Amino acid sequence: MADPWLTIIGLGEDGLAGLTDASRAALDAAEHVFGGPRHLALAGVAGTPWPVPFSTAPLLACRGARTVALVSGDPFWFGAGGSLMADLQPGEWTAHPGRSVFQLIAAHLGWRMEGTACRGLHAAPFAQLLPDLAPGARAIVTLRDGAAPAAFAGWLTDRGYGASLLHVCEAMGGPDQRLRSTRADGFDLGQTRDLVAIAADLCGPPLPRLPGRAEEDFAHDGQISKRHVRALSILALGPQPGAHLWDLGGGSGAMSVEWCLAAQGATADTIEARETRSANIAQNAQDYGLGARITVHTRTLEGADSLPGTPPDAVFFGGGATAALVAAVWDRVAPGTRLVLNAVTLETEALASAEHAARGGSLTRIEIAEAAPLGRFRGWTAARPVVQWSVTR
Repeated sequence: MADPWLTIIGLGEDGLAGLTDASRAALDAAEHVFGGPRHLALAGVAGTPWPVPFSTAPLLACRGARTVALVSGDPFWFGAGGSLMADLQPGEWTAHPGRSVFQLIAAHLGWRMEGTACRGLHAAPFAQLLPDLAPGARAIVTLRDGAAPAAFAGWLTDRGYGASLLHVCEAMGGPDQRLRSTRADGFDLGQTRDLVAIAADLCGPPLPRLPGRAEEDFAHDGQISKRHVRALSILALGPQPGAHLWDLGGGSGAMSVEWCLAAQGATADTIEARETRSANIAQNAQDYGLGARITVHTRTLEGADSLPGTPPDAVFFGGGATAALVAAVWDRVAPGTRLVLNAVTLETEALASAEHAARGGSLTRIEIAEAAPLGRFRGWTAARPVVQWSVTR
């Protein structure tokens, strides 16, 4: 379309004063204006508030008429612009981004944005910040409401980051802007305004970044792959940004968690027959901030009908693998899909050997031993060997 009907305008706490001439011209010419009550008040227009729960339907009904959507700051930097795109075609809109809260805070503190983790936690669990926790690192996060800063400080403290210096930033860029600082473990600022973000100078222990996290870092009932085997399995699966995993026989779900943490936007379908273990998988997904990226299915694996619907980029056979299941997966997945099967029992080891002979790939025997007390001395205690078959469809 040569003349887009929708204009998306990023608005700050300074209201109309912060808008460009192009933004003001679009607002003046608009037949319909949508926005949150705060945005409409800041712009001084009698527009239409977004429905609750949020829906783009009223805006889409104006297609063809000059329409403005008022959103916070930069519409495509953890903003509402991305939500609007699901129903729009290229050429239907133009955008005038404003200053994001991340930019305002970084400018106020003198932080380099390229060296600062920026996360939108206003509608996401704090655990999504876990991959960014490191001594000396910096992060800026948006939060849900005025009660969230104290909860966020407590979350950091519980993970050993109580010494982090938190800059609590309220209503940035407007006449009511306020910035106060405190340590996470001594948070005493009380209730803050609802329009709030935190800039954190992180101070705490180094956390693992690579697959192979300790077994005690997961909720499990003993059914969990050893960290060394898990690391080698993730290596064989080859996670990529946005890739999808089928974790068949999930156990604790540790493989799905490691997969999702290894690549940005990676997702997983995890199938586990036991309800108690499914609960552990869901808990682990939640603890690592992956509840929206790991889908847990409680059912037995009985062939093609029990497989997930989303096509995978990789498949991990964790437990209960059979020749029939491998055949069903092989027939379902697309060429280029990576398959990894870990065998501990003699029966699954024989299956792995037979599949390797029939379909190719690589067959590896993994043997690990750890030092343990032996009388007054120490000796090697061997874990059960694991035979790993990996192949690309």
